[in-house]
Amino acid sequence: MIVRRLGRVEYEDGLALMQALARKRERGEGEDVLLLLEHPPVLTLGRAAKRENVLLGEKELAARGVELYETDRGGDVTYHGPGQLVGYPVFDLKPDRKDVRKYVSGLEEAVIRTLAEYGIEAGRVRKWTGVWVGAEDDPRAVKVCAIGVHIRKWITTHGFALNVRPDLAHFGMIVPCGIQERGVSSMSQLLGRPVDLEEVAGRVAAKMGEVFEAEVVEQGFDLETVSVAVLREAPEGPQVLVLDRIPERGGFPQIVTGRIGPGEAPLDAAHRELLEETGLRADVRPLDYVHAFGMGEEPLVVREHAFFATVPAEASVRIDPSEHRAARWLPLEEAVAEMPFAGLRRALRLAARAAGQPLARPSTGV
Repeated sequence: MIVRRLGRVEYEDGLALMQALARKRERGEGEDVLLLLEHPPVLTLGRAAKRENVLLGEKELAARGVELYETDRGGDVTYHGPGQLVGYPVFDLKPDRKDVRKYVSGLEEAVIRTLAEYGIEAGRVRKWTGVWVGAEDDPRAVKVCAIGVHIRKWITTHGFALNVRPDLAHFGMIVPCGIQERGVSSMSQLLGRPVDLEEVAGRVAAKMGEVFEAEVVEQGFDLETVSVAVLREAPEGPQVLVLDRIPERGGFPQIVTGRIGPGEAPLDAAHRELLEETGLRADVRPLDYVHAFGMGEEPLVVREHAFFATVPAEASVRIDPSEHRAARWLPLEEAVAEMPFAGLRRALRLAARAAGQPLARPSTGV
């Protein structure tokens, strides 16, 4: 079992990575993979979801920066956000593990064993999936871990969401999992102290290995990269520099991006990439935003550090024709719409805010 601890991942990017790994397993390639990560605030609707269990309208969700997605997992509506450990097991259950109930029970068991290590006595409730604290017939029983899975050709996707230390007030936006009779809690609330999410991730990975009888192999990122959002003032408003990659390099539009070299600091890499890709010299500043995503069908797992720079309106851009075929200055929202990854869209919005420009309206999902 390959375990990838990814940190912050935009929901759309996490979904794409999970699905690419599932396609790889369907082809009979690679190993079982467990992705462990955090999402920014997002509501997801399962196949059995009732729209009335989302208690806020799309405009209010957008105003709060909360996205809304329909998914193919089982279950109703759930919330993901910072402080919650999300696990996406991409497992091939063939040939001898083809039992959906046993698989879901295994996910529950791994979380129950993890909680036991913290002195939290948790268990199951027969009529509802997930992991609970409190007796089944006790109206004070609370859910600490939601589970919703999708299985196609016996390849698993989606998974579990363990509340380590999220803002529990955010669950007030929904009827969690469509269950009105019970509430939700977190490890931190139950223990009365902060709980470290990375520590929990390590213990969950170990328990998943125990339950599914697999050797756990931690694997880091395939690439460490930087992105630099370059902005300038224009009469009609702020503009963003968008570079169009040549067809041999994917042909898609992006902002300045590149790999971090061995022993190179991310800030130094950002300055270097800006100069190499555009010929520009500018004061590059960090955005305090690091995110992960998958690239290609392999897929490569990338961790990217985001930066931004502002340049004068008359700044001249020189591109490398071996990498890019064109450079365009686009209005902020147009540039956001062209980005191939949700993380790049987030980086542009953060760059606009940091540069003192109006914030591009965030997407409310699909």
